Amino acid sequence: MSLAVRSILLAGLLLAGSAAANTAQAAVTPVPVGQPLARFANLKPGVHRYLRFRQVGDTIRVADVWTREVRFEDRDGQRRLHIVQHWDGVGATPSDRQLDSWFEVGTFRPLTHVRRSQKDGVSKVEGFVFRPDRIIGLKDLPDNAAKDYDVASPQPSFNFETDMEFLQALPLAKGYEASIVFHHPGGGPPASYVFKVAGSEVLDLPGGGKVDCWVVTADYNHPEMGVTRFWFAKGGQVMIKQVSPLPDGSGVMGKTLMY
Repeated sequence: MSLAVRSILLAGLLLAGSAAANTAQAAVTPVPVGQPLARFANLKPGVHRYLRFRQVGDTIRVADVWTREVRFEDRDGQRRLHIVQHWDGVGATPSDRQLDSWFEVGTFRPLTHVRRSQKDGVSKVEGFVFRPDRIIGLKDLPDNAAKDYDVASPQPSFNFETDMEFLQALPLAKGYEASIVFHHPGGGPPASYVFKVAGSEVLDLPGGGKVDCWVVTADYNHPEMGVTRFWFAKGGQVMIKQVSPLPDGSGVMGKTLMY
């Protein structure tokens, strides 16, 4: 084979490799804040309760019951999405954490987020405002421990504490991958995370029923810690189950829909 022919073949292989890399990169769909979400209509007013558990080997310990409620209410003269959450510990332990979050209808653009918690008899209130370029403390919230909070957001960010409902509004389908900028209020700086539809699976339900689900995965930018898996029902895309590896690799934390 002549040098000229080898050069042409090599150039062709390089171009093909570059095209394949660009195609793979283009397969990840950015989801910018403010853009109408394809399946926002999946979000319906109502309550979902999840049993949270920790499993190490064959031993399963119940952590708590996590209640998440979706509402649509008027606020400041506009229709808003309102999500409230609380946790109820097992036995006689009372709920010690509550979240109250507001969003723009259709886009899921976060507006405000308030966290109320109690630990060792001490109550704490933290309130946040999501702005296009930063997340700051909610100044007019009484006793706000986060009133001086100020974290830059080079890109507008979604609220990580409502990821389950947010993912429900995406166009989940075979091969779909989404790049989403999330911020956990009070946590580290916003970051982009990739969520992938890794396949589908039919889950067996108590009583003999079945539900066909999309299986979504995410490594939260720490592949060394393992992959979190979500099961979203294909009809309505409500999350049915989630399993996440424990940081020490000893087992998993999970949550499963009760009703």
